[in-house]
This record gives sequence, C-alpha cells and structure tokens, in this order.
Amino acid sequence: MVPGEAAGDGRTEPQDGKRHLGTGVNSKAEIGASFPAGVALAVNAEERLAVLHGLEMLDTAADPDFDRITGLAATAMQVPIALVTLVDSKRQWFKSCVGLDESETATDISFCAHAIAAGDEPMVVADATTDPRFVANPLVTGKHHIRFYTGAPMIVAGARIGTLCVLDRKPHAYPSGARLDQLKALAALAASLFTLKDATRSGAIAEAALVREEKRRAIALDAASLASWAWDIRTDMIECDVRMSELFNLPRSTRLRARDILKAIDPRDVYQTETRFRDALTGSDDYFGEYRVNGFHPPRWLGTRGRVIERDGDGKPTLIFGVNYDITERKLGDERQRLLLRELNHRVKNTLATVQALATQTVRHARQPSEFLEAFSARLQALGIAHGLLSDREWRGIGIRELVQIETRPFDTAEQPRMTISGVDLLLSPDQAVGLGLILHELASNALQYGSLSVASGKVDLDWKTLGRKGNRRLVLTWRESGGPEVAPPERHGFGSILIRRSLAKVISSEVTHEFRREGVFAEISMPLEDLRSDGP
Repeated sequence: MVPGEAAGDGRTEPQDGKRHLGTGVNSKAEIGASFPAGVALAVNAEERLAVLHGLEMLDTAADPDFDRITGLAATAMQVPIALVTLVDSKRQWFKSCVGLDESETATDISFCAHAIAAGDEPMVVADATTDPRFVANPLVTGKHHIRFYTGAPMIVAGARIGTLCVLDRKPHAYPSGARLDQLKALAALAASLFTLKDATRSGAIAEAALVREEKRRAIALDAASLASWAWDIRTDMIECDVRMSELFNLPRSTRLRARDILKAIDPRDVYQTETRFRDALTGSDDYFGEYRVNGFHPPRWLGTRGRVIERDGDGKPTLIFGVNYDITERKLGDERQRLLLRELNHRVKNTLATVQALATQTVRHARQPSEFLEAFSARLQALGIAHGLLSDREWRGIGIRELVQIETRPFDTAEQPRMTISGVDLLLSPDQAVGLGLILHELASNALQYGSLSVASGKVDLDWKTLGRKGNRRLVLTWRESGGPEVAPPERHGFGSILIRRSLAKVISSEVTHEFRREGVFAEISMPLEDLRSDGP
C-alpha cells in the first residue's frame, strides 16, 4: 500500500507507518466530488509546484525551528492543534505538527488547499459543519471532528507553498484582526525559514561542488606542472600555489611579493620582462612572457601567462590571474636544435670539400676510368659510414670500437676471422671519427688487394691504447700486418697513402706513421682525446 492509498477502514497508510488524516473516506469519487476545480487549478499550478519541489523539504526530518513556530501559533490562537503544511498535488505533508500524530493527508480533502486558492490573506472557517465546502469532508465527519480552521499562506518566491494553520474540534468565533495578523506574521516567519534553510542547503551544495572543483583544478595543475597565482597590484601581493615559490627558488609560501618575484628573475631578462609586461597590460588584457631564474646552471626557464581580471576607474589593472610553468626542457631542446643546425652546416661544407678532394686526387692517381670509379665509390662509402654514425648520434661523437668494427667488417669473414681487434672503448669527436674511418678503409682496402689479407695465411692486428693523464690523454692506434706477401716500399705514393697521412689534418696535434715494412705494412695513428668515455662495453 502506498502513501495516500485508502485502507480498508478509510485511513491512508504512509510508508513510514505513521497514520494519515483522512478517516471516513469511502471512495476517491467521493473525495473528488468535494474538491472544486478552481482549488485544483491553484494547487496544481506548475510555477507553484516548481518552487515547492525546489525547496526539497518534503519528507525531511523534524525541525525544532518549525516546531517553535507551530507552538507559538497554537498559543496565540488558543487552539490545541497547529500545523506547518506543504501542499503538493496529491498530498499535504506536515513539516511540523502540534496536537496530532499524523504526518500528512490527501490534498483533495485539505482545508489548506482552499486557503492557497483563496489568496495571500488568512482563510477562516469558524464552524466547518455550517460551511458547504467542508460539511461532508471526512476530516469533519470522521473521528477528528474538525470544526474550526484558520490558515495563513506561506509565500516563498511569490508562490504559496503551504500554510501555517491552526485547528480545533469545536467552533470558534471569528478571530480578531490582531490575532490574524499574528498568525500571518508567523506564517511569513515560517516562509523565511524555508528560504533560509534552502539557501543554507544550496550553499552547502555549492561549497561541496567548489571543494571538488578545487581538488580537480589542483590535480590538473599538478599534472601539468603549473603554478597558478592571483596578483593584487594595489598591495603588491601574490596569492599562489606553493609550486610558484619552488619554481622561483624562493622559500615555500602561498603568499609572495611581486618585487621578490622580479628579483628572482635573471638580470639579463628583467628589462625585457618588464617592458613586455607593461606593453601587454596597456594594449590588451593578456600577458605572455619567458625568462630565466637566478641561481641555476644550466639555466631554469619559466613561461608565464596572465590576464587582467579587474581594472580601476582609470582603466589601470588592479587584479591579474595567471600561471607559471617550467619550459627548461623546451629551451634546451631549442638550443640543441640550433647547435645541430650550425654543426650540420659546418659538416656539409666540410663534406663537400672532402668529396671534392677525394674526387680530384683519385682522378689524378687513377690509370683508367674504371679504376677511378671503383676507388672513388669505395672511399665515398667509407666517408658515408662515418657520417651515418655521427648523424644517428646527433654529431656528438662515436665509440671507437663501433667505428673500427663497421669500417673493417667488409674486409674480414666471420667464419675465418683474420683481423684481431682489441682496445678499451673511447669516444671520438666527429672530426676524429671521419678521419680515422677513411684511414681504416684505406689500410684495409690496400691489405685486401696487396697486403696480408690478399693471402689465406695473412692477418692484421689492430689495437689501441691511451697514454697520458686526464686532461692530456692521447689515443695511439696501431695497425700491424703479418703473414702476407713480402712488402717493398712503393716507387711512388698513390692517393691511398696520401689519404692515410692527411685524413686527420683537421685534428690538431694528430700524428700518422705509415711504413712499408718487409714483414707487412705498419701504421700508427696518435691523436689527443677528450675526457669522455662512450657508453659501450
């Protein structure tokens, strides 16, 4: 059985077990017949119901504030029963009740429904048994025997949501104007109380929503590594996240002075920052800037975005909101890119010069075109290998072991290796790598054509070591052939020999020894080393 549904004995049964007014009702047809169309129209007005439901007060817990009002109303009107009622379309619910233990009644037998339809002034029924509207009402004919009723509408947001009413089981004389004014004043107080409690509830909801939004904002700012701030220009104070002070290397705080922020900016960027800030604020509401922070090496770069929120009567900014964020990685990336572009331009020029020299010298020493094509192509390939490795490592250098293995691999076999390679891995500069790559190619190519690698019994020992101490170290690489044909010094030096001796000309303090010993070709390359080690084994 649902609230408002007629029970077998004529009562309505609520879900909470409390009894409902309505005893003696035999059928809904009988109830409907006693409910005038004008009253139904007023009760069911959409605007009124919207205000009532917006309060969200139906079926709420008892409230001592409203109980005090009903107690005052019962005392002022000298009656045993007083109610604060909220009239819905199907039922009338009692927010406060003095003198009854019921919680609600059906709207279509409600006296208060008539009071709402009657207007803003109190409605008085001195004796219900003589009033044609209520003479057959079950609240009159049933066990409660209601005779007297006076109800003053409670008006919230222009809508009569219910009444503060008083009742008695015996007739009364028509109340005096003073008493009706008292009841009307108490009804207005109850209406104000509804409004106040709704505002409190709405405020609590808004506050909870604000807390959730603040948490969401904090998570978003933290994820994006942003520091938000609000700058009151009149007081020179900045309200901010703790991250703001951390970005500027200041003591942790949520309140900073603008002048302290300015002092934390690198002196090289102060003038530009101030100029851009003034220009932005006089020309528009938005400000964008980038600057370095004092005390960091490499420098810490910050980006900032701000917007004027308030201006004074003269149009001068008074309040600015904004964020700061770390752009150091982006700036370092930009700088690396600029260096790479400069290095690339330099390398392209050097490469073109090297190719031109290779072509010129190869042509000069070639006996026929086919010999030129073969030698020139092989030398370009060796040059390309070194350049390819450097490009993969953004021209930061190459490990010597990797360079040696790649340059010599085409001249040896994995099944029967004849080249022994040994030495600790070291990092070569770009110029060292390009020059050494060309030398190794020429040595290996000559060994395969004329030297130890031209016969099955021949071999090559290739090793390197470092000499000297930190800050003055040198790489000494030795190429030693053995087991090959007997070697005799050539009558004239071809371009290969010249290339071996001159490939490291750009490496200051480098030395190349190239000897045609009887037992095999011997070469020793010596060059200064930077104090860096490769990441290889």
